Amino acid sequence: MRILGIDPGLQCTGFGVIDTEGGQLSYVASGTIQTSPKDGALLPARLKVLFDGISEVVKRYEPDVSACEIVFVNVNPQATLLLGQARGACLTALVANGMPVAEYTALQLKKAVVGYGKAAKPQVQEMVKRLLQLPGLPGKDAADALGLAITHAQVSRTTMAINKVSTLQARTHGAYRGGRNY
Repeated sequence: MRILGIDPGLQCTGFGVIDTEGGQLSYVASGTIQTSPKDGALLPARLKVLFDGISEVVKRYEPDVSACEIVFVNVNPQATLLLGQARGACLTALVANGMPVAEYTALQLKKAVVGYGKAAKPQVQEMVKRLLQLPGLPGKDAADALGLAITHAQVSRTTMAINKVSTLQARTHGAYRGGRNY
């Protein structure tokens, strides 16, 4: 299964693509999609850059499923609104390209990848490097996106195992402590 992870952001959206077969994880690609108000682009144009960038990643790497980070309210309400719009552009691009979308919080990502829900970004970067056997540390946004893909690989593998054993089929919606699958 090929999984695309998306770490949404208005200035920098990270993406990461991994392949998984059983418990084996393989790195495929990662990077960022950048937008900047310094280029003179207004918000709608920046959201289009995100939409087009995600669409291009989906077409290039042909993932089977995607995982996107659930964003919570920050201290600055204006920044939260802008981030929510960027996330909406990313989700819309995924759905417009026919991608199933699973959503996980930063806490779930950190717990799945590092084992500690309050891990720092450098710890996430280091564990992503180790789990995918990368030669160097990925960037912060790309590491989060790869971490989301890894999280989904672990959750889907566990959910499938539960479904095989249980006579009552487990719901996939909310199956991982508040994460969402559609």
